[in-house]
Amino acid sequence: MSRTRLSRRAFMSAALAACLPAAARSGHNVGVQLYTVRDLVLSKPAETLGAIAAMGYREVEVLRDELGVLAPHLKATGLRPVGMHFETPLITGNWDAWKRAQMPPIKPAGVRFEDVVSLARDHGVEYVVFNYLTPEERLGLDFYRQLAEKLNAAAAQCHKQGVRFAYHNHDFEFEPKGSQRPIDVLLEHLDPNLVRLEVDTFWVAMAGVDAVAFLKANKGRIDLVHVKDRAPGTPTHYDIATVPDSTYRELGNGDLPLPQILDAAVEAGARHFLVEQDFSADPVASLRQSYAYLRRIGFAGS
Repeated sequence: MSRTRLSRRAFMSAALAACLPAAARSGHNVGVQLYTVRDLVLSKPAETLGAIAAMGYREVEVLRDELGVLAPHLKATGLRPVGMHFETPLITGNWDAWKRAQMPPIKPAGVRFEDVVSLARDHGVEYVVFNYLTPEERLGLDFYRQLAEKLNAAAAQCHKQGVRFAYHNHDFEFEPKGSQRPIDVLLEHLDPNLVRLEVDTFWVAMAGVDAVAFLKANKGRIDLVHVKDRAPGTPTHYDIATVPDSTYRELGNGDLPLPQILDAAVEAGARHFLVEQDFSADPVASLRQSYAYLRRIGFAGS
C-alpha cells in the first residue's frame, strides 16, 4: 500500500474522530443493568453473564435478592457489580404500598437496610441505589422533603461502611405538583456529598425534559447514568406503567440524541454508564446491538 493511501486513511480517521463528541472519543467501559435480562440471568446465569462479558461489557448493576446467586458467576466472568438496587420499603417503611403495587415479596423475612449495606460491602458493590416509589407513594412536595431526610440518613449509614448511595429517577419525579416538581425538591434537600445521582436519561426525556440540559445542570452530582433509547415520536409520560413495551429500543434505534447525552454525562462527572432495555423479545441480542452502537460511535472499547 502506498504512503499516499496510508496518509489519506489517517486523514479520514482523524476527520471522523473530530466529528465525534469529546466523550465519545474516550473509549469508556460500559455496563448492563441486569433488569434487561431479569429472567435469563436467574435461569441461565453462567451463560447469560458470559455472553454479556463476551460482548465487551465490564460492569453490571444487580438487584439485592439476586446478588448472592450471581456473585460466583460475576467473579468467573470478570463482571464488576458496580451498583445494587434494593427494595425501597427498607427505607420508606411503607410495606403496605409495596404489597398493593404487587411488587415481589422481600426475602428473607426480616431483612433490614443495614443488611443491604453489609451485602454491598462484602461483595465489593460500590453503590446501593434507591430506585422506585410505588404509585400511591408519589405524593405532595412535603412527602419528598421527608423522603430526602430519610435518604440522607441512609446514605450516612452507607458512608460509615465505605459504600456509596445513589438516587435513581423515573419520570414521575418530573411531574409538576403546584409550584415545584418533586425532582426539584429532592435536588434541593438531598446532601450532594452523600446522595449521588443515577440519572436515567430515558425517563428524563419521557417526562418531556431535555436530558442533555438536565445532565449539564447537575454537573458534579452525577456518578451513574442509565443509557437507553426510545421509539420516535413517544409522547410525554409521568407514569411508567403506561409506557408500551414497544417504546424501549436498542441504542441508536430510537430518537434520543445519545452522543450528546453521553458527552454531557461525561462532562457532568459520570463514571459508570449502564445500558438498560426494560423490554425486548430477545434481550441478549438487544444488548449486543446496543454495545455495537456504542463501539461504533467510539464510546465503548472493541
